[in-house]
Amino acid sequence: MKNSLLLLSFLLLGVWSFAQPRTGSILLKNGNVLTVTKGALQNTDVLIVNGKFTQIGKNIVAPAGTKVVDVTGKFVMPGIIDAHSHIAIDAVNEGTAPVTAEVWVGDALDPLDISIYRALAGGVTSVHTMHGSANAIGGQCETIKLRYGSYNPEDLRMEGAPRTIKFALGENPMRSHGEGRGIQPRTRMGVEQVIRKAFAEAKDYDAAWAKYHAEKASNPRALPPVYNRRLETVADILKGNIIIHCHSYRADEIYMLLNVCRDFGVKKLCFQHVNEGFKVAPELADFGAGASVFADWWAYKFEVYYSTAYNAAILTRNGVVTSINSDDAELMRHLYHEAAKSQHFGDLSDDEALALITINPAKQLGVENRIGSIEVGKEGDVAVFDQHPLSVYAIPQLTIVDGIIRFDRQNDKKDMRLEVDPAQPIPAFNMEDHEHVDRCMQGTEDLWYYLFDH
Repeated sequence: MKNSLLLLSFLLLGVWSFAQPRTGSILLKNGNVLTVTKGALQNTDVLIVNGKFTQIGKNIVAPAGTKVVDVTGKFVMPGIIDAHSHIAIDAVNEGTAPVTAEVWVGDALDPLDISIYRALAGGVTSVHTMHGSANAIGGQCETIKLRYGSYNPEDLRMEGAPRTIKFALGENPMRSHGEGRGIQPRTRMGVEQVIRKAFAEAKDYDAAWAKYHAEKASNPRALPPVYNRRLETVADILKGNIIIHCHSYRADEIYMLLNVCRDFGVKKLCFQHVNEGFKVAPELADFGAGASVFADWWAYKFEVYYSTAYNAAILTRNGVVTSINSDDAELMRHLYHEAAKSQHFGDLSDDEALALITINPAKQLGVENRIGSIEVGKEGDVAVFDQHPLSVYAIPQLTIVDGIIRFDRQNDKKDMRLEVDPAQPIPAFNMEDHEHVDRCMQGTEDLWYYLFDH
């Protein structure tokens, strides 16, 4: 019996150890440190021990065995956070009903998605990977850390991050469940009623379970309600256990959802895209809702025909916690450029612009006490640039997650990059030769890659 218990203890310890993410220790020497929340520090060292920032200052001595990297002349900023992404998952929409709160993208994470590595190459360390926008109330999302190199999906999860869920307003849920499909809603007002109905049913469902638990205390034969994971999830939204992230564009619909949430006592709400957010910025600030926006992306469908590149700045000036997101695996690699655009148009300070892609998305995801700024005690996620990250000339050099280098521009294996054989002649590129240009665009010749890599 004693030996069996000992064996069980070892097995449990092994399972627990396997579930823990790997962390590292590293000392970055003599960099220009952009803390975001504590200002810029010149010629400063940053020490990460076992995945956490432990010291920030000058002339720090690394503990024995710690990797030391000289970043003299380079810029060290918190790892970039994308509050709206769909990487590391495959299909993003469970479009079979207007409400699918029971599904969860975390059930199907793909740690081998090459987009993870490409995001790291853009200084991104954490991502909110989301259900799509086919449903008025879609599935639950997952906040992940880009620990590329592991085969285990569990390693991607940001342990203990708050639960989030995707809502959607406007054309997407209307056209997904509209005329000809036999499922409502078909109009914008119908989308509102789907949400109200789901909230009301979840409230009744939660009350039924509360009544059952109260009755069970005196009646062991009390019968529980029929379990419904969909309603249980929506009930958790009403209790404040899940943060809503809502796909939205038009000001009227944004204001509508604010009113719906007020009616049901829902306070944790962040709007995504929110292209007309500048029109209702005071109302968003009064509610306490966040806004995760594009820098200058609109007019790609009718309901998005109108926005402004001043959107992020107007929201920021009105006291709305605002972030810049990508919603695109390629754009994600350039979020520091997107932040710079918002600075250019809105006259934001460096810290305000960098906050759009660091501490602000962290706040929207409920993890600002862990990531989003360089502060002692927070998790050691860092992006190192050769120039100031808000410069158009800046190029990420190192990306560190939990104290481990996950991207190294200089030292990553060469077989991870496309190499051009110098012995092979490079064909002339004639823009007037349209057939040749077409072949390059179709990927049938290496020249297109050569031009971008050089």
